[in-house]
Amino acid sequence: MSDPRTPETVDADIVKALIEVRGRAYVPYSSHPVGALLISDSGARYVGANVEVAHYKGLCAEASAIAAMVTSGETRLKEVYVIGPGEHLCTPCGDCRQRLREFSSPDTLIRVVDADGQLLKRYTMDELLPDSFGPENLGKDSAFAS
Repeated sequence: MSDPRTPETVDADIVKALIEVRGRAYVPYSSHPVGALLISDSGARYVGANVEVAHYKGLCAEASAIAAMVTSGETRLKEVYVIGPGEHLCTPCGDCRQRLREFSSPDTLIRVVDADGQLLKRYTMDELLPDSFGPENLGKDSAFAS
């Protein structure tokens, strides 16, 4: 864990990937492009962008990246990065918090960066979605179960 007195910086390669994937977002209705980058337990990186459709039930960037990760055969998240189009926090929506929770441990890190890739805020999964419901509540294996 980093020293809380020292500002955390985001790796330049991650920032570049986030900006690139955000640039590929399909957002004809909201004009609000979002990008996500997930790092699995194996260290592999998966990216996703939001994809809007006319009936307004599109795909969030986090969901897009999770789909890429699962399609590649992985199911465990170590880190999550989210980038929006501006200077304000673009945290995962409620649905995506639950999606991320499915593949996370309580200590999975979620970092939200501004449009230029500067860290705005860092959360653990447990901080982002406290007292959450997950696979273990249904009697399934989960990294959350103790």
